[in-house]
Amino acid sequence: MAAGIKVTDLCKSFGGVRAVDDCTLEVAEGSITGLIGPNGAGKTTLFNMVAGTYAPCEGEILFDNEDITGIASDKLFHKGLLRTFQIAHEFSNMTALENLMVVPGNQAGENLLTTWFKPSMVRDQEADIRAKANEVIKFLNLSHVKNELAGNLSGGQKKLLELGRTMMVDAKTVLLDEVAAGVNRTLLNDLSDNILRLNREVGYTFFVIEHDMDLIAKLCDPVIVMAQGSVMTQGNITDIRANKQVIEAYFGGAA
Repeated sequence: MAAGIKVTDLCKSFGGVRAVDDCTLEVAEGSITGLIGPNGAGKTTLFNMVAGTYAPCEGEILFDNEDITGIASDKLFHKGLLRTFQIAHEFSNMTALENLMVVPGNQAGENLLTTWFKPSMVRDQEADIRAKANEVIKFLNLSHVKNELAGNLSGGQKKLLELGRTMMVDAKTVLLDEVAAGVNRTLLNDLSDNILRLNREVGYTFFVIEHDMDLIAKLCDPVIVMAQGSVMTQGNITDIRANKQVIEAYFGGAA
């Protein structure tokens, strides 16, 4: 089910400024790979290219050994490459359960003629989707808020809901953009535990941008460090924390 990512010589410029510069890295199938670096290192721009939001100026992106360079995010969604955002993108006026139920594409109820002439098909498919959404809600320990409007959920619950959306389709690899942002410690532990479960039990590959080093240490191996648009180094978190170049670039010289 899982699939890896390989980025080769990737470049992206904005107004003459090289945000990503000759970047080469690999996210191994079945891994939880971390991506860290100082602000302005190019992490989010790299994510946006892998996720299909931006097309690179140069270079190649492979997903599950298929060239996906420049392919739009909606096409990547159907290939099993999904992303979450630093700020959760929920449908505020729909319940948590309904937010999950709208995720699967090509639902029979979206076709007016099908709703008229094959209502039983629509009902059966909706029942299957509802059952799956309830399973996801239970997996994420969100049963107590499944009928709450998503806009009323806490920051951590919204992040869990975003993770749940990836479970409603055949996700292979998920790009996580600062999952710890705006999440309290208790829910962050729930969120990280669920990421580990999805990795170990379901087989998801994760690529994670994060500034919370404790979370990176809990989840990620290896950890890739970016600076000035390209990869500086990579390794396990113990080696990264002891690397003098990383301390200088990322922590401003303070150990």
